[in-house]
Amino acid sequence: MGKTVDELRNEIRVSTDRFEREIAASFTKEDLAAICETVGYEINHDPLPPKPQMRAGILSEIGVRGDDETTETGRPFRKAELKSIANALNE
Repeated sequence: MGKTVDELRNEIRVSTDRFEREIAASFTKEDLAAICETVGYEINHDPLPPKPQMRAGILSEIGVRGDDETTETGRPFRKAELKSIANALNE
């Protein structure tokens, strides 16, 4: 059986030196900023950019999207996107 969305989120958190969560929780801005840093997507940390911008940049950096446009990233990552992020971080 495959990993759940929560297991994938925690795997990504651990890969970016963040802490696992015992309860189901989407990524915080700080979690997304850590992922951005790990995949090489440069962001301004003061203040952190909006979540859709960081999600789009992450997907662009790992090759899931062709650009970092925020269209369709106003929602949490889908399971397939989480799998792609986890795979990219484990390479």
